[in-house]
Amino acid sequence: MRVGVSLRSAYGVADPRVGARWMIERAAAARDAGLDSLFVGDHHNVPIPYYQNAPMLGRLLAEWDDRPAGALFLLPLWHPVLLAEQVGTLAAIGRGRFVLQCAIGAGEEQFAALGTTLQARRSRFEAALDIVRRLLAGEEVSTDGPYPIAGARIAPVPAEPVEVWIGAAAPAALDRVARLGDGFVAGPDATPDQARALLELLAARADAHGREPRVRAIRRDVHVGADHADAQRVAGPVLAAGYRGFDPAATVVGGVEEVADRVRELRDLGYTDVIVRHLADDQREVLASFERLADVRTAIAGT
Repeated sequence: MRVGVSLRSAYGVADPRVGARWMIERAAAARDAGLDSLFVGDHHNVPIPYYQNAPMLGRLLAEWDDRPAGALFLLPLWHPVLLAEQVGTLAAIGRGRFVLQCAIGAGEEQFAALGTTLQARRSRFEAALDIVRRLLAGEEVSTDGPYPIAGARIAPVPAEPVEVWIGAAAPAALDRVARLGDGFVAGPDATPDQARALLELLAARADAHGREPRVRAIRRDVHVGADHADAQRVAGPVLAAGYRGFDPAATVVGGVEEVADRVRELRDLGYTDVIVRHLADDQREVLASFERLADVRTAIAGT
C-alpha cells in the first residue's frame, strides 16, 4: 500500500506569497516523510489564492526526488496541445515518473469562465485524452472538433510513458476508467461503504472491457496527531464546522496507529494507493502531521 500526497492549493491569505511558501514547505515535508507520490490539483475562477498546477508543480519538483509526481488536470477545460506541452515540460523537470491525473470537472462557474459548458465536457474529455496521449508519444496530430488541430507536435516528450489516472464516481465515469485509464482515483468524499462499492463497480466494468487499471487510488483528507486526543484537538473543530460538506466517516483523523488502521482497511478493500490531503489550516500542525505520516507508512509496511 503506497501513501502519497495531494497538496492543498487554495489558501485564504492576505499575501499570496505566504500560501506559495506553505506549499513548498509541505512538499519538502512530504519528501522527508518518505511519501510515495506528490500531486497538486486543478481548479479555475477561484476567488481566493489558488496556485495553478503547472507553474507550482514545476517549483515543487525542486523539493522532490525520483518518486512519482504529477498533477490533476480537468481535461475539458484545457486545450490538449497546451496541456501536453505543460506535461512534457514538467516530466522533463521531474526525476521520476510523471502521473497525469484527470477528471471531467464540475461547476458551471469555471466552465463558463473558460468558454465552454458542462454539457460538452464528456465529449471534450475523451477527445482531449486521446490527443494528449498521442502528442506525449511523439505523434503529429491533426483532428476535427471538438478540438480542430492541424499538424500539432510537442517537445520535449516524456522520457518514459506518462501514466493516466482517472477520477470517477458515477457509473458512466467508472466505465470510462475501465476503458481508458491506467489508474483509478476515488474522491475524498467517499465513505468506506461507498469506497467498497466503487471498486466493485469498477471491477465489473473492467471485466466487461477485458482490461483492469493497474492503480486503484483513493483520496483521503487527514490529520495525524500525536495521539487520538491531539488529533481531535486539531481536526475536531474543522469537522464540526461541516468540513467541505463531507461525511466525517470519509476523513481519516487520529494518532499514528488509528490512521494506519484506516489505511489498512482501504488496502484490504483493494486500493493500492491512498493520496492524502491535510484538512487543518495551521501550517505547524500540518507539518507535524507530515512527520507522523512517516510513522504511519512504517506501521503499514510492517503488516
